[in-house]
Amino acid sequence: MAETQKFLAFDLGAESGRAVLGHFDGERIKLEELHRFPNGGIRILDSLHWDVLRLWSEMKHALSTCAQKGIELKGIGIDTWGVDFALIGKDDTLLGLPYHYRDSRTDGMLEQAFHHCSREKIFERSGGQFLQINTLYQLLSMVVNKSPLLEVAETFLMIPDLFNFWLTGRKVCEFTDATTTQFYDPGQKNWSKEICDALHLPFDILPEIVQPGTQLGSLLPSVAQETGLTDVSVIAPGCHDTASAVAAVPAKGENWAYISSGTWSLMGIETPRPIITDTALELNFTNEGGINDTFRFLKNIMGLWLVQECRRTWARAGDELSYNQIAQIAAEAKPFSALVDPDDNAFLSAGNMPLRIGEYCKRTGQVPPENKGEIVRCALESLALKYRWVWEKLQTVWDKPINVIHIVGGGSRNRLLCQFTADATGVPVVTGPTEATAIGNVMVQAIAVGLIDSISDAREIIRESFEVETYEPQDSDRWEEAYDRFLTVTGLS
Repeated sequence: MAETQKFLAFDLGAESGRAVLGHFDGERIKLEELHRFPNGGIRILDSLHWDVLRLWSEMKHALSTCAQKGIELKGIGIDTWGVDFALIGKDDTLLGLPYHYRDSRTDGMLEQAFHHCSREKIFERSGGQFLQINTLYQLLSMVVNKSPLLEVAETFLMIPDLFNFWLTGRKVCEFTDATTTQFYDPGQKNWSKEICDALHLPFDILPEIVQPGTQLGSLLPSVAQETGLTDVSVIAPGCHDTASAVAAVPAKGENWAYISSGTWSLMGIETPRPIITDTALELNFTNEGGINDTFRFLKNIMGLWLVQECRRTWARAGDELSYNQIAQIAAEAKPFSALVDPDDNAFLSAGNMPLRIGEYCKRTGQVPPENKGEIVRCALESLALKYRWVWEKLQTVWDKPINVIHIVGGGSRNRLLCQFTADATGVPVVTGPTEATAIGNVMVQAIAVGLIDSISDAREIIRESFEVETYEPQDSDRWEEAYDRFLTVTGLS
C-alpha cells in the first residue's frame, strides 16, 4: 500500500465553512474535519455582505492547526459558492466587503440588462441560467448606480479566487467558478467581451482563467511565517462547490442525473459540451464548468433554504428546533396539504419564511399549512415535485434515459426528502457521500499531483471508500396526482 498523502480542503458554504483533511492511501480516501466555523450574510445598513476577513482568519487558524499537529500537506484546495466576487484596487487593496448574492441591489437588473443585450444573445454567448443573483447583474447594478468602486478597481476575483490570491499572491479565476458569472463564453473559452461591452461592464479587470487542477503556487512567505506551514502547493480544485460535489458523484456510465443538495439544490447531468439551444433557453437551464473539460447542464433550485429560513424564523420566536426534530414533525404531518414553487421570487431573500409560504398558498387559492409540520412537509414535497419537473425537462434535451438520480451533499441526510424524490420521479435515488464537496476537492488535488489518473478512477475510489443508500419509488399514484396539482398551482404545466 502506498504512503498516505494528506490534502487540506477548505469547503465554504452559505451557512458554515470547514477545513477538512483528506487522507489518501492510493486505494481509499477518508476525511477528518479539522475546523468548522459559522458563515452567513452580515447586514451593514441596508446591504448584505460576506465577512471574508473573518473567514480568512478562520482559514489561517486551520493552517496553523496543521502546522501545530505536524501534518505534512501535499496540497491545499478551496471551494465556495458561486456568483459572488471581490474587487481589488491599487496595491492589492480589498475594496470593501463583497456583497451577498441575496442583497437586494440586483432587483430589476435583468430588465435593465435586456435593454442593452437581449435575453437570447446573453444565453447564446454564455449558456447561463437567468437568475438575478448572477454576477452579471451584480456588476450591472454597480454600473447603473455609478459605484465609485468600479473607478478604482484593478482586478475582479470570485470568492475562492480571492482566498487563493491571499494564499499565493496569484490573481486568476478558476474555470468552474467563472462559468457561474453569466459572462463566460464557452465557445471562446474566455470572458465574453461582447456581453461586457453591451452592458458597459469593465472588461479589463477580468483576470486569466485557469482550469481545475492547476497548481497555483506555494504559500506566500507572510502566510507561511504566520501559520508555520511551508512548502505546500495551493491547488485549484473545482473552486465552485457544485463542481467539486459532482466530481465526487459515485456514478457509473452515463444514464444518471445528480442533485447537489444543500441550501441550494443543483440538479443536472454531466455533458462533454455545453447545451445551448432554444429549448435550454426556454427552460432557463444553465451550463456550468466541470472537471476535465466537461460541463454541468443543470437547473438551480432553491433547495433546503425554505426549511432553513423557517427554522431561523421559529428560533427567533423562541422555538429552537433541531433538523432531526423538524424532519420528525414533517414526517408526521398531513401529506400534500399545500404546494408551492420553491423558486418563486417571494422565497429568495431572508425573512419570515412560514409567513411567505402561507401568503403564496393564499395567492394560489390554497389553504395555508396549519402548523410547523405541515409547513416543512409542504416545502419538502414541493421541492421533490420540482425535482420531478426538472428531471422530465432534462430528458427533453438529453438523448439518453436517466435511470437513477444521485443525491450528494448535506441534503442527502434528509431521508424524508430523499424518499420523496424517489416517489415523485419514479426512479431509484442513490444518496451519498454526504461530504461530496470536500471529497471532490481532495480528489482533484490528488489528480493534480499525479496520484490519480482521471475522474473516472477517482469515482471508483469513492465507491470503494464510502457507503451509499438507495431509495426505491413508492406510492406512485398519489405522487402522480400531487404532480398534476403542483403543475396547476405553480403554472409550470
